[in-house]
Order: sequence, then C-alpha cells, then structure tokens
Amino acid sequence: MNTTIMLFLLQDGITNGAIYALLGLALVLVFAVTRVILIPQGEFVTYGALSYAVLATGKVPGTAWLAMAMGLVAFALDLFDARRSLRLKRILRSLALNIVLPAAILALTYGLAGPTTPIAVNIALSLLIVAAIGLFLYRIAFQPLAHTSVLVLLIASVGCHLALQGLGLVFFGAEGMRGPALSSVALTVGPLRFTGQSLAVYGLTIAFIVALWLFFGFTLMGKALRATAVNRLGARLVGIRTTLSGQIAFLLASLIGAISGILIVPITTLYYDTGFLIGLKGFIAAIIGGLVSYPLTAVAALIVGSVEAFSSFYASNFKEVIVFTLILPVLVLRSLAAPAVEEEKD
Repeated sequence: MNTTIMLFLLQDGITNGAIYALLGLALVLVFAVTRVILIPQGEFVTYGALSYAVLATGKVPGTAWLAMAMGLVAFALDLFDARRSLRLKRILRSLALNIVLPAAILALTYGLAGPTTPIAVNIALSLLIVAAIGLFLYRIAFQPLAHTSVLVLLIASVGCHLALQGLGLVFFGAEGMRGPALSSVALTVGPLRFTGQSLAVYGLTIAFIVALWLFFGFTLMGKALRATAVNRLGARLVGIRTTLSGQIAFLLASLIGAISGILIVPITTLYYDTGFLIGLKGFIAAIIGGLVSYPLTAVAALIVGSVEAFSSFYASNFKEVIVFTLILPVLVLRSLAAPAVEEEKD
C-alpha cells in the first residue's frame, strides 16, 4: 500500500459510494412515505441498466412489454375497485394512466429503437420503461396493502423481488451485458484519471441530493410527501391523497434505480440478478441513516463504498462479508438506544 494505491482505492470507493447513496436515498424516500422496505430497488437498477444495454444493440427490451402487461393489470384492479360506482372521469383517468401511457411508451420504443439511435434517446426510453414499471408495481402489489403492518409489506416486497428477478432472467438471459459509456471525456489529476462516466456519477449524485432537498423543502408536493411520512391518517384528514404520495415515491425510486443502473452498466458487466447485491449495499447505508435521514444516508453510502474498495485490496475473498458486517454495530447501538418495550401478556 502506498499513497497512489490509496488514492485509487479512495476514488473507486467514492464512485461506488455515490451509486449506493442514490439507492439509499430511494430506499429512505419509499420507506418514509409508504413504510415499504423496497427490496426490489435492486431490480430497478438491473432493469434500467440492461434495458439501456439492449436498446444500445438496436433491439426492444422485454421490460417494455412488462410495463404494458402491468398497466393492464392495474387498469383491471381500478375497474374492480370502482365496480360499485363507475364514474366516467375516474375510468378515463385510469385508462390514460394504465393503458395509454404504457402503450405510448411501447410504441415509442419500437419506433425509436435501432442500432443508430442516439445514447440520449436510449437513456430516455429506459427511464420511461422503468418508471412505468415502478408506478404500476405500487398499484398492483402495495396500494391494496397500504394499511397493513410493516411485516406484511416486507413479505410483499420480498415476493416482488423474486418475481421481478425471475422476469429479468426471462427478458435478458443469464449472460451479462455492458452498455456504451455516456461520455468519452477524461480528466487527469495527478496520478488519478477521472473518466466521463465517473464524473457523471459524481455530478448526478450531487444533483439528485440537491434536487431532493429542494423538492421536499420548497414544493407543495414535497411537503405533502413529508406530511404523509409523518402521519398517514393526519395527511388524509387534511386532504392529502396518500395513494398519490405512494405513487410518486415509487416513481422517484424507480427513476433513481434506473439512473443508477445506467451509470453502472458501462463500468462493469451486469447480470439479471446483480442489482440485488448492489441494492443491499444501498440498504446498509439507509439502515445506518435510520431510514429517515437523507444526509446521513449519503455519508454512510460513501463509507460503505470506501470500505468495500479497501476490503477488495486487503481481503478480496471476504469483501462482501466485511461490507455487510458494517450493519451489525449500527443495529446493536440502535437496539441499546431504543426504549425498552414490555411484551404483552396473554
């Protein structure tokens, strides 16, 4: 170990930590608003990355058809819920959101996909597809369970993860994929070389953190989400639609996951199940942040990324073990700090 190697490892750790920070922020956002521990966050990463990689080859990813199918299911659920009072306005709104939107995305994907399609168009199509999947996932799996316990929501989250991971194998196969880099620009600072991809990771992470801070602090919708996070019943009493809050939270989480995947896939080969491990490291950062603090989650993510980088140098065989062990002292400290609760007696 010397100064140059240490700088390289620190650079790698900060790059990985920036990705984990994005995922950790998404997990905190979803849990705060809906009480859902979003285990499928890793699948949003995979779907975004591999959809982008497939589009770069000129083909249409199967995720576009998945969004269409999930939209049909969501529309059927809306019709079932409104069977006793069929209002034309409500049906038309559901039709536009659940049928017209995914159909338009599917048509755009078929119309624009090709070997000469610009990278920016492929990125936009990937984000649209994954955002639609995230939106419909909440409607199908979590909105009917919104008032149940956190344990029930966790079980549903695990089920969604397994289903989306299996579908990922069907859509993308078992072989890994890589996508084209967003930029070929490179910057050299001393012994370190920053590629355009790593600069994009840093820039987008900072931009997302600032944007979320502005969104939650200064917009009416952001304040509504914060109110829903504090007290769902109170939010409903003052006229805030908690269902809409959940949809927005899942929409933002799916977009953040897809962007993270698009940032990763030019750097390393991704497989259909890679996102789960990446999402777990974001989950560690979110747990360290208490699933409530965005700044603490971002700082914890950088620590997780740095620990992973140095662990890969000193003990590469135990890298994952060392990273996941970080969660143990945090859980112990939180359990000691939490007030004691007596168990109910029968």
